[in-house]
Amino acid sequence: MIVDFNKIPKWGKLWVFPSSRKFYPQEVAELKQSVEDFLNNWTNEGQSINCAYKLVYDRFIIIAADDSEINLSLKAHDKLTGFILELESKYEIILLDKINVCYKQGEFVQYKDLKEFKKMIKNKGVSPKTIVFNNLITSVEEFKNDWEINIMNSWLGRMLQKK
Repeated sequence: MIVDFNKIPKWGKLWVFPSSRKFYPQEVAELKQSVEDFLNNWTNEGQSINCAYKLVYDRFIIIAADDSEINLSLKAHDKLTGFILELESKYEIILLDKINVCYKQGEFVQYKDLKEFKKMIKNKGVSPKTIVFNNLITSVEEFKNDWEINIMNSWLGRMLQKK
């Protein structure tokens, strides 16, 4: 059951699904409806899950669940993964690849595979002030504090230091 995002406790489980491209304006309403339909029917061992979502920068699907009173089962995780795979197929995008790099370039969010991003670093296309997205976070608190970070505070910063 969908609840207000702010009602999910800071230790609540969180998933970040970065899209390989920005969602087109004509896709956004349908995408939100699909996510809401899934989340309103998402269960854990037959029990409704208090959860929330955000669509950020028309590129990231953020899903959070209040797991303080329930232990999310493997089956619940599998249902979420299955749903995300359906979205990948429907919109012809990649959502489950967490190793690719999302970063800000001015006001825009860019998505590059790691190999391309390393080339950008080598060619000085990335500076120590670049903002990157840490899509490996797993809690609401991390989302609020550690999702959009300076590259030097991420594992990617080591690549800049090697130059």
